[in-house]
Amino acid sequence: MIKAVIFDFDGVLVESVDIKTKAFAGLFEYEGDSIVRRVVAYHIKNAGVSRFEKFRHIYKEMLNRELTEETFDYLCKKFSELVVDEVVNAPYVKGAKEFLENCASLYDCYIASATPHEEMEEIAKRRGIASCFKAIYGAPRKKADIVRTILERHGLNPEDVVYIGDALSDYEAAKDNKVVFIARLTGGNKTLFKDMDCIKIENLENLQHIISS
Repeated sequence: MIKAVIFDFDGVLVESVDIKTKAFAGLFEYEGDSIVRRVVAYHIKNAGVSRFEKFRHIYKEMLNRELTEETFDYLCKKFSELVVDEVVNAPYVKGAKEFLENCASLYDCYIASATPHEEMEEIAKRRGIASCFKAIYGAPRKKADIVRTILERHGLNPEDVVYIGDALSDYEAAKDNKVVFIARLTGGNKTLFKDMDCIKIENLENLQHIISS
């Protein structure tokens, strides 16, 4: 019997994936089109990985430059400025708001996001959904560690938990912790999950039925 539901945020509860992609493109547009294309491709391929890790990879592997603390702090601050308000105002994935309103009292709900922890808490609070979650977790913690923490801290057995995500990092976090995984399919990730042995959904409209059956 499912007792808890862990959600990724971007692309699972809220249609905000493109917002992050545009922000990465905008941050590195001064490097030229070739770099922008590589940055965007890397970002999309590594959905669910924190921006902290991505900035370090971009500087080391693409720009071949040292990433100073000053530049790192600037990138983190600028990225937040570009995305927070837009994510707060982005539309819900179909069925997500209804599930949270109707089912948060039936299941313990958690967020496991690659968004920085404090930023994720701010977004949930500004969207008026923070009270729907027993706990909210974000970067710099990795998702597998977040799931493990949820299980241990809240006394949950893996078979009583379902994780809903849209990225490989979500799938791996669930698998590493022996938690049931549900893939939220979008136009950009259908190929990724095509041959994976997991439940696949287009939206969250029938989520309660799926996890209760």
